[in-house]
Amino acid sequence: MREFILNTERRTSQAMYMEGYGKFSPEYSQVVSTAEMNPEDAKALGIRDRAKLISRDGVSVVVNVRITDRVPTGTVFLPPGPWANVLITEGTDAIGVPSFRDEKIYVDATTEPITSLNEVLKILGAKVLQIPHGTDIPLKSGEKRIVENVVCPICAELCDYLRIELDGNRIVRNIGGCAKSVSKFLNYHKDRILKPYVRVNDRFVEVSLEEALERAADILVNAKYPLIYGLSITSVETDEYAIQLAELLRGAVDNPSTFCHGPTSLAVQEAGGIFTTFGDVINLADLIIFWGSDPINSHVNHLSRNIVPKGRFVGGRRDRKIVVIDVRRTELADMADLFIQVKPGRDIELITALRMALHDLDIEMDNVAGVPRDMVYKLADMMASAKYGVIMYGLGITENGVKHRNAEELMRLVQDLNEYTKFAVMPMRGHYNVVGSNEASLWLTGYPYAVDFARGFPRMYVGVTTAMDLLINGDVDAALIVGHDPVASFPRKAIQHLSRIPVIVIDPKWSLTTAFADVIIPSGMTGIECEGSAYRMDKIPIRLKKILDPPPGVLCDSEILKLIIDKVINKKGGKA
Repeated sequence: MREFILNTERRTSQAMYMEGYGKFSPEYSQVVSTAEMNPEDAKALGIRDRAKLISRDGVSVVVNVRITDRVPTGTVFLPPGPWANVLITEGTDAIGVPSFRDEKIYVDATTEPITSLNEVLKILGAKVLQIPHGTDIPLKSGEKRIVENVVCPICAELCDYLRIELDGNRIVRNIGGCAKSVSKFLNYHKDRILKPYVRVNDRFVEVSLEEALERAADILVNAKYPLIYGLSITSVETDEYAIQLAELLRGAVDNPSTFCHGPTSLAVQEAGGIFTTFGDVINLADLIIFWGSDPINSHVNHLSRNIVPKGRFVGGRRDRKIVVIDVRRTELADMADLFIQVKPGRDIELITALRMALHDLDIEMDNVAGVPRDMVYKLADMMASAKYGVIMYGLGITENGVKHRNAEELMRLVQDLNEYTKFAVMPMRGHYNVVGSNEASLWLTGYPYAVDFARGFPRMYVGVTTAMDLLINGDVDAALIVGHDPVASFPRKAIQHLSRIPVIVIDPKWSLTTAFADVIIPSGMTGIECEGSAYRMDKIPIRLKKILDPPPGVLCDSEILKLIIDKVINKKGGKA
């Protein structure tokens, strides 16, 4: 048994199987329970195709192992999901983000069977293990139609040029979408929640919508301090209702910025930010740096949409230099003009060294964060001599040991570069409307996320009122989860608290979080069955189209929240 650093990283196949087969499928489980290890590490431990991963407090899971030299020695990569969540310790270092990118774990060889999803859910404290998943919307052929310029509700790229072909309520073709987009549209009907449910002991019982709404309102009104969380795969309109409900209940409202780009918001508060848009990237940028970001797996159309095309002043890919900075050699690194492999958790050292090089300060060390000094100077020269450079950074920057200090130093690096040339940053945001959740929260409360209304007015205390901390510390006594799956993304201790409090889930599909629910209310799928507004990762608002009706009796999540608000007001004696 040896100590390793655990890093989590999403895979394209993860999203494809999630949309195509559902999160309770063996296909999805296979992807999120497969770790990557370096051949030297695997040989030293005698690992061939499986390993036991053990958290610092002794909880373990057995996972599949893929051996690859793309992973540095001493590091294990595992897709984010329930297997990884079991291993993540509870600390957030007072900023609401656990160590998803540099968690210390132990690894040992084993012949034990792979830990099943049900076993993982038991460890996490699921209330119901027999989920009635696999329910599909009946498909019927009928009128053949083509809808142009459809916006894709997958990631924050928000590709707005899809051509969707329909036959009745069947989506038969998605032209222009990436593999994940095609999977979502063609499988929109699969694994849907079609009826409301309430939990009775350890099983779900189908009820009317009115009964489910009534039960949900009772839970929220009787709670002393409820949490409303999610809102990244919904619409801005839904976000607004969620914030209104949180204020009405004197609870807390948060979104997935908590564990992805919340550190970016903190960094901007500390250092300011110089941001850009897709249009500027296409037309102006001659140097693109992907730092801790893997768009080939996370934002599949990003390169073909923003990097390859010819712009007004840039002749496409041939006129652009691409640099990849990452802890592992990604597929994008193979395409880059320069790949720099930084040691896990040491990015801030490299950023600081680059700032020193720009200011003509001597770097005394031969090696900085695993990067030769000459390479640091080479990169600094490339950046300073660019006509228009952009750093596109991902969770490799925001989800490691120094948290928002990475992003803060990155902002200061860009400010330094603007003394020589024009440079900007672009946070590579994940879910399609997580930016919209931040924007709506800013409009209505003055804070981008982690908003607390306990005193009747909005407050934000990162590391205290962030959803993860509220759950880890056991501060909330009820939770309303809208359009998100925290069980697939939160650490073990946070998830376990969901097993101890009433939980309401509003979602189009069966998620892992439904296993922790007391009330389940089905919703229409925004961008397919419901219209609404969303914000692209470069903060451009986009209108999502409705191309199909929701299933009979199923409402859009904004409508559901409005009904819950009305019931809560009524139960509070008409006091809003």
